[in-house]
Amino acid sequence: MTAASRPGASTESAKLRARNLRKSFGSHVVLDGVDLSIATGESLVIVGPSGTGKSVLLKHLIALLRPDSGEVFVDGQNFWELDGVERNELRKKFGMAFQEGALFDSMNVYDNIAFPLRRTGRHTAADVRARVEQCLELVQLPDIAAKRPAELSGGMRRRVGFARAIAHQPEILLFDEPNTGLDPIMTDIIADVILGIRRQMEPTIVTITHHIPSARKIGDRLALLFGGRILFDAPPEEFMSSNDPAVRQFVEGRAEGPLTVESERARRTTISEAR
Repeated sequence: MTAASRPGASTESAKLRARNLRKSFGSHVVLDGVDLSIATGESLVIVGPSGTGKSVLLKHLIALLRPDSGEVFVDGQNFWELDGVERNELRKKFGMAFQEGALFDSMNVYDNIAFPLRRTGRHTAADVRARVEQCLELVQLPDIAAKRPAELSGGMRRRVGFARAIAHQPEILLFDEPNTGLDPIMTDIIADVILGIRRQMEPTIVTITHHIPSARKIGDRLALLFGGRILFDAPPEEFMSSNDPAVRQFVEGRAEGPLTVESERARRTTISEAR
């Protein structure tokens, strides 16, 4: 089942939609016609081998990168048809949790989470304190506000990053490899925290991960990205049981199969010769 035949949401009702996204860095093609459509409140997990452009795709969805061609729509608005002020306003609908947390080392946990709230100038000190406390409770870290990032474990830093991402109560949440490098127990805790955020806030969520158990736990749909395109897009159990060769290789973690550099190079050579 491809993304084209399972869009996830009609183009009219999609909260977030990418259409025919293409992006190259020099001669290296990263996105080669990506199509995605994500409904309001839906959780999409994008999986795929390392180095296939998953983080690049995520940055396109929030307009941190401009595509060479193609379009990104948020609530029906085309990001790149807006001027800079309008685009920044639309970005306020997003919260993004970066790899490793990306916290400010010079600030304690409280100030890291309060940072996006203070920037708006619309919140009293009491409002900021209440929201920071709510966010720390939601990520299961209620008593660490005074600590510095250097005093935290990897899993704690990720969750503080989550707390900062949700502080302004965004409608769309993007998680960029939230469990990379974590032990199995903390990886499951991270998945539970994402589920808790979803229950509490009901955002639209896009997550990138290599971890299949987490993907199954938090995703309404799993989409396999390789060769610059979405090769397969389906609900978790359908994804896991698929006989598609690329899906089977990824799920089973096999070295041989269509998800290899050699296979991709051959595919591109064939396309180039055809042109």
